[in-house]
Amino acid sequence: MNLDARPTALIAEDEPLLAAALQAELARAWPELKVLAVVGDGASAVTQAMQLKPDVLFFDIRMPALSGLDAAAELADAWDTGGNTDGKGGTPFPALVFVTAYDQYAVQAFEAQAIDYLLKPIQAARLQKTLTKVQLTLANRAQKATDSIANSSSGLSQTDTLLDTTLAQLRQLLATLPGPAAGPSSAMTLAPLKVIQASVGNAIRMVPMEDVLCFEAADKYVRVLTAEREYLIRTPLKELTEQLDAQVFWQIHRGTVVRAQAIESVTRDEAGKTALSLRGRQEKFVVSRLYSHLFKAM
Repeated sequence: MNLDARPTALIAEDEPLLAAALQAELARAWPELKVLAVVGDGASAVTQAMQLKPDVLFFDIRMPALSGLDAAAELADAWDTGGNTDGKGGTPFPALVFVTAYDQYAVQAFEAQAIDYLLKPIQAARLQKTLTKVQLTLANRAQKATDSIANSSSGLSQTDTLLDTTLAQLRQLLATLPGPAAGPSSAMTLAPLKVIQASVGNAIRMVPMEDVLCFEAADKYVRVLTAEREYLIRTPLKELTEQLDAQVFWQIHRGTVVRAQAIESVTRDEAGKTALSLRGRQEKFVVSRLYSHLFKAM
């Protein structure tokens, strides 16, 4: 919880000059805002946000290894709002602002999902419009939190509702902008895969798609799991998902895609974490908060 009355922010931008420029513009436009940290990659953004619990996040879309969208999704999955226990001790998910180079395709996607954005280079007028929106969001959250305490309300906290809204927006953005260099070409429809070519020693094993139960990212490889065995391939998971039938294979985590018809059971523990089992496999597969909506009881 932020004990200082001043609102706080975290900037994630891999270009130091642009990060400094944004920080300077923020100081002029919103002097009360305290920038807690400036980081240069998505993984550090997630780590620092979890430690510092800022009120506002400014995430560059294109960052090394973990994009701004993926960092936001990972952070949303790990964030503790307190809503799964007694509603106490949680922190509202930060107001989220993406920073991007000019790309009309990306801009249209952000506007459609009502997630605010800033275009590089930062323009003072546009920044002021964004900050006004952020300030209104923070004020509304504070008022609703006060009302909740005054009315001694129980059940799901307001922070859960706000996080759910952000998750829904991120799901749509990730579907619309699948890659860090998102643009019209990235939305091309590719022919669905019929077979996976996996190296086994000096041979190439042809694995029919109907045998595949799961694709799981693992370091520089992707694990291809069938009921009988496991294969490793080098094709990135994001590239694979563009060639999978979304009705057949469901993404359940940033690094995991499973065959829907192979799902045997889905469980949720006391902390609200979701996991599933696949027919023919012994291990459990974690379902991230971003995709847990797939498993609401009918």
